[in-house]
Amino acid sequence: MSPQGLRFFAHDPGAPDCEIAREGESEAHHLLKLELLSAARDAGARAELEVRAPDGSWRADVLATAPDDSWRIALEAQLSPITNDEIRARTERMRAQGVAACWFSDRPKPPWLGTVPSVRVGPGDGGSLTVVEGLVRFDRWSWNAVAAPTLADFLRWVFARRVVTHERRARLDYELRELKTVWTAPAYIGAEQAHLEEAERQRVAQEAENAVRRQKWEASQRRLEARRVQVRELNEVSRERQRFQAMKAEDAVRGTAVAAAARQTVLARPQVARAIAHLAQAHGITATVGWGLDDPRWAGGVPLLDGDGTPVAVLNPERSLTRGQAHLLMAGLLLLFDDDFTMKRFRRWAYGSPKRPKDQRMEAVSPDTGTDGRGTDAARRVPPCRTAEAVPEPKPACGCEKPHLFTRIDGYEQPAEPSTSFTPTSALFQAHCRLCGGTYERPWRRITAR
Repeated sequence: MSPQGLRFFAHDPGAPDCEIAREGESEAHHLLKLELLSAARDAGARAELEVRAPDGSWRADVLATAPDDSWRIALEAQLSPITNDEIRARTERMRAQGVAACWFSDRPKPPWLGTVPSVRVGPGDGGSLTVVEGLVRFDRWSWNAVAAPTLADFLRWVFARRVVTHERRARLDYELRELKTVWTAPAYIGAEQAHLEEAERQRVAQEAENAVRRQKWEASQRRLEARRVQVRELNEVSRERQRFQAMKAEDAVRGTAVAAAARQTVLARPQVARAIAHLAQAHGITATVGWGLDDPRWAGGVPLLDGDGTPVAVLNPERSLTRGQAHLLMAGLLLLFDDDFTMKRFRRWAYGSPKRPKDQRMEAVSPDTGTDGRGTDAARRVPPCRTAEAVPEPKPACGCEKPHLFTRIDGYEQPAEPSTSFTPTSALFQAHCRLCGGTYERPWRRITAR
């Protein structure tokens, strides 16, 4: 009788003959055991409820035995929470005494499913239980679920070893979740093994192919770098030759009346004064305007020469005139422009893509630009100013008796040695001594690599 005075039926917790009430077993657990018992007998096995081990180390909910006693399988109904370690231990205790185990649950997401041989069951169309999770097949490269068989059919396949447990290695294209241990047919296990072997063979072949490609690429890079070194050497020889010819042409017109008048006119231009100041401040080169202003090799620009008459830069060359000797000469010189806009326009249109020098050096004399990119009038008229703090302190002169000289050209260190006279290279670049770190101010020349 309830506290409200109503009569009802209930299991007596102390009744020794009531299997449902014994040891707190729920009705759902007892009903699942009865379903397992009935399905095992329908599958052709002898089945008994609540069978204990001789030593009492385990107790099977349902113990299915072959008619010829060739095998025994414990069918375990597990509805209450259990840890993975505990369910593994219980399975191992049965296996140690020659009894296989398969665990069943009708809960939506039992966390231990797939940890041991197990399946999840659910109601089918006819009201009987079906296997809805844990039974899979292998299709080409992955595991997939199969149509849900009845519990009796599943146990019939298990007893006949038409399906066995398997720890899968290929991926599981499963709508529910990943399972480590699954039930499947032996043929599908062989299909997975063949797939994995083929995948491994393809991986090894791909790695070998990649290694061959990498070797070919590295060889091509070595050939390309050797070609680049060769081109740089040839370009340097060509540029030295063009500078030498430009110096000869400069000597031919030096001091003539026409050249002197044109030179005085050019020297009066403010952008020329800014360019000369830029060379002195940024590169430490004392330059002046050359005499051969009408020479086509300057491409309509203003040649700037050092005190020895060596070309060091060209101011504002014309993009349309940069061809022939002008192309070869200016590829090795510093090109100066009034502003960034003019420099970018020259860079874009002066050279065709195949013929453009890769190491061409260009600089804008005036860093201040207006909104249109061409620079304001003030920026074009006034040379850039530098404070005393912005000018780097010069290095001390080298006084070594046998200096070890080097220079840096286009980002590469080049060996050098003392010379009896200045060269075009020494007019453009500074040499330094590795022993004392000072600047070598006497004549020097670059050592050409052989």
